[in-house]
Amino acid sequence: MEREVTLTEVLEARENRVWHQNALLEKYGVPVISFTLNIAGPVKDSPLIRRSFRAGQGQLEASLQAAKLPVLARQELLAPTGCEARYAVKGTAREVKALCVSIEDSTGLGRLFDMDVLAPDGRKLDREEVGGGSRNCIVCGAEGRGCASRRVHSVETLQKATLRIMEEHFAAADRETVAALATRALLEEVCITPKPGLVDRANNGSHRDMDLFTFLASAAALAPYWSRCVQIGQDTAKGTPSDTFQALKQAGQSAERTMFAATGGINTHKGAIFTLGTICGAVGRLWRADNPCRDPKAILAECSAMATAAVEADFAGLSDETAHTTGQKLYLRQGLAGVRGEAARGFPGVSEIALPAFQRALDSGRSRNDAGAVALLHLIAKVTDTNMIARGGQPAAKRAAEDCARLLERSPLPEMEDIAALDQAFIQQNLSPGGCADLLSASLFLWGWENEEILHKPCEKTSP
Repeated sequence: MEREVTLTEVLEARENRVWHQNALLEKYGVPVISFTLNIAGPVKDSPLIRRSFRAGQGQLEASLQAAKLPVLARQELLAPTGCEARYAVKGTAREVKALCVSIEDSTGLGRLFDMDVLAPDGRKLDREEVGGGSRNCIVCGAEGRGCASRRVHSVETLQKATLRIMEEHFAAADRETVAALATRALLEEVCITPKPGLVDRANNGSHRDMDLFTFLASAAALAPYWSRCVQIGQDTAKGTPSDTFQALKQAGQSAERTMFAATGGINTHKGAIFTLGTICGAVGRLWRADNPCRDPKAILAECSAMATAAVEADFAGLSDETAHTTGQKLYLRQGLAGVRGEAARGFPGVSEIALPAFQRALDSGRSRNDAGAVALLHLIAKVTDTNMIARGGQPAAKRAAEDCARLLERSPLPEMEDIAALDQAFIQQNLSPGGCADLLSASLFLWGWENEEILHKPCEKTSP
């Protein structure tokens, strides 16, 4: 993909582009958008360049749709001479050009977009015709085309500036996407209904101090934290995995304070702050501008590398005097490592239990709600949840897990009515599988990140 092209190839590509533009104008008699990228130097194509092009395409096509400007024809070419796309658009040339200028000026990456608009008579519209200003030099910021016409900056300097623009854009954009997906995962987890012993849309489960709105407030307050975790991973990627984990620990303590401030001191997402925060940090460590890692197995393996040494050190120094949390006390008394042990092992509850169960349910035609409820049931049946043990004792927690396992044996995809019956049983015993809920949230996030989840996708019908 990355090869140098000759001047002859560039000129031939330009002639070919003009021919296709004229053909579209003649056939449809409407304005034509010609979208290319401003890439200096002999290398016009690479994975990062293509990702930038796709980002521009996405913005352009979404904007045309939002403006109700129908696309009558669409052409695309991905070649060593560069990426190209052409659109025949039903609308006035001025309104199409104004839309393209707004995209070019909306982000730093837009500075690399070249969205020419040809009127039906073949005339190319200028930016100034629709109120757009001259474009600045990507190196020094000088207005107009003076730097280019006088060749003020070397090709190498222009290439470095172009690379910086693309990398900075996607570093920030991917952090925003992760934060949105993590927040969505928390919101989906609390809304999935029914969930044995947990807060959902039907009831407050075994909890008397929190409800659906407590979780919504907490999830909203924590939204910036996930982006911060990714950035920590990006910033410490060249260091050791344990360096990242220690930096995440400090950020997590701050996030806990944010959560308690939003909920009035109620613990809604302390486990998720640790679990999802670790996973977001791993996403950051593995991040690349041209192709961010979306493989759950690789991300969770990085979590294990990050957490192992720190978790072993924490447990080694525990004593009756230093054990303060329920998890620490259960480790001393019963050897249960809890969520920290899950992290050190790469969250097998996510990769081996919840994600496969969630995907099987989706593949069978179940809604996201029902697939999430089934995945949670698999987690309760197979993962030792220290929160359940703390609330109801080990014998009760074990019986509850066995009840879930028996239901799954009878029906691998149980009906929601059967899960609702388990919910009532859990409530009567004051059991709440909060640890499993955190693993479910992590699974929903990883599924969305792997599948490049569309945040504005219309809601599906779900069971009440």
